[in-house]
Amino acid sequence: MFSTLSSSRIGLIQALIACVSWGLMPVYFKFLQSVDPLEIVAHRIIWSVPLLLIILYFRKSLASLGAAIMERKLRWAMLASSCLIAANWLIYVWAVHEDHILAASLGYFISPLLTVLMGRLFLGEPLSTKKWIAIAIAAAGVSVLAVQALDTLWISLALAMSWSSYALVRKIADIGPMVGLTAETGILFLPFILLLVWLTFIMPASPASQHLGDDRTIDMLLIGGSFVTAVPLLLFAAAVKKMTLSAIGLLNYLAPTIQFLVGVFVYNEAMTLSHLVCFLLIWLSIALYWTDSYLAGKAARSPQTVLPR
Repeated sequence: MFSTLSSSRIGLIQALIACVSWGLMPVYFKFLQSVDPLEIVAHRIIWSVPLLLIILYFRKSLASLGAAIMERKLRWAMLASSCLIAANWLIYVWAVHEDHILAASLGYFISPLLTVLMGRLFLGEPLSTKKWIAIAIAAAGVSVLAVQALDTLWISLALAMSWSSYALVRKIADIGPMVGLTAETGILFLPFILLLVWLTFIMPASPASQHLGDDRTIDMLLIGGSFVTAVPLLLFAAAVKKMTLSAIGLLNYLAPTIQFLVGVFVYNEAMTLSHLVCFLLIWLSIALYWTDSYLAGKAARSPQTVLPR
């Protein structure tokens, strides 16, 4: 079947599976409602390490991991990115548990635009007038939300800031996505093993909180967090090589859109007028940004007309 598909279509299928998986992730973490968010993140990191090492082994990329560990500047970059990704995961899981999926989805709507702004501020990447307008519209949307939903706005901003900062560090660090994630989870492995021991045996979160070994379904979900982490990333990384960046950029908004729909229609989270206005402004800014990017890319690809002298 797949032999008859073009490379770009295979890439699209891979990217769609990855984005839908990320979009439905709140449902997965809702099944772990009885487990402390910090413990969920600990298991997600701990079980990801052996899985990622196996993937790197079959991809013959273990040497790249060894080279990354030996380079001092890269080690510092991976330490920074590991702290950022752990913070992002923890805030996200906590938000899902506390019924703030809308706030979480807004954070991932904002983060690509914030990443673009960081690229301009820290890397000197150029921005057109339309892109500046898109960022201003997104900022206006956040401001509207601040009027009525100030109590959850910090969730959106924390997720956007941590993810954008993570993207900036990974942009600077010369390391592939799978090798980088393996290095990051490897750095966090021992601290989170110790944290898990502390949470489970020394100071449990609450008598009602479940741990590994208490329930077979919970055990499978905690261990399965490694697959939820690694598989979509592996698919998305493969899709990036087969698709245009503009198409990949647009697909980045599929996951938060699904999360938004899950929050509203599956878990009945309240959507206020300020939420609606904010999301409409964010989607408008996204449409303006990617339209400008598409037209700029199309102009760059079109053959230049040579005028007679």
